[in-house]
Amino acid sequence: MKLLHSVSVILLLFTTRYLEAEANVSKKSVNFLTPEALLSADHYHTTCPDAEAIINQKVTAWVQKDPTLAPSIIRLHFHDCAVRGCDASILLNSANSERAANESRTLRGFQVIDDIKAEVERRCPKTVSCADILTAAARDATILAGGPFWEVPFGRKDGRISIAREASLVPQGHENITTLLDFFTELGLDILDLVSLSGAHTIGRSTCKSFMNRVYNFNGTAKPDPSLNMYYLEILKRRCKREMDLVHLDVISPRTFDNVYYTNLVRKVGLLSTDQLLYSDSRTGPFVQAFATQPFLLSSQFAASMVKLGNVHVLSRPHEGEIRTNCNYVNPV
Repeated sequence: MKLLHSVSVILLLFTTRYLEAEANVSKKSVNFLTPEALLSADHYHTTCPDAEAIINQKVTAWVQKDPTLAPSIIRLHFHDCAVRGCDASILLNSANSERAANESRTLRGFQVIDDIKAEVERRCPKTVSCADILTAAARDATILAGGPFWEVPFGRKDGRISIAREASLVPQGHENITTLLDFFTELGLDILDLVSLSGAHTIGRSTCKSFMNRVYNFNGTAKPDPSLNMYYLEILKRRCKREMDLVHLDVISPRTFDNVYYTNLVRKVGLLSTDQLLYSDSRTGPFVQAFATQPFLLSSQFAASMVKLGNVHVLSRPHEGEIRTNCNYVNPV
């Protein structure tokens, strides 16, 4: 009964979102266009028809050489959208930028975006934004890891502002569910987006520093987190000799995008405290249970939530942002 209720809730949310989409069409008909409504899948069809193909070819080449770049690119996209929206502010490379912040020190994949941008600039100068490149690269990285396809709408502009202290706004893996829900709400995302986007943790790694408190000193008790599977706890103790050692977020299938991340949570082998809380919290637990037992729900919902993430606070109007010629720096005046 609990599973049927969980699936029913998700199907109800799917229906609600369909009706919202229909309402958005009506809004367009009266010329009420939100920034994300100005994005379109065919934005570059005339000005740079090979843009998506170039991005895909480059991401594929990099990930084939180093599969760990797939989750890194997805994470880079999330960190970009989580601060000031999806405007490539995370890519700006200066002493006081988000990229230079302590919270961003483990981010990777910048060289992939730089490589893509160089080729796109060679083929279509001053046309394709870094924000669009990063958004599409995250989609292609997901597919290469075995995840779903989704159509990326294009037309984002690149921002000119990046502030190091704002990087601390991004969740670090120790927040409670209420804090996470509040954060996602600020981005225009909801509880279903929180649970489905957390599924990106089915691939990738985390530094031991991010969860050491769960292993040795949970909530200042000098004891392990009681919600940790005891066998998994011993594995973590063996693998974490130093704070910056890396551990797979999904202990079972760490390089494959699948729903095992959610079955791990049910078995109490979630790595980050925020992961495990998704299952134990009554608000998010039913969605975890549904994704753990219905893989097709995860694939479709993850794709839908990634589209929403990629549309967060985009700069798309003519007077907003710019098309950087180098993703590391704003264009010279």
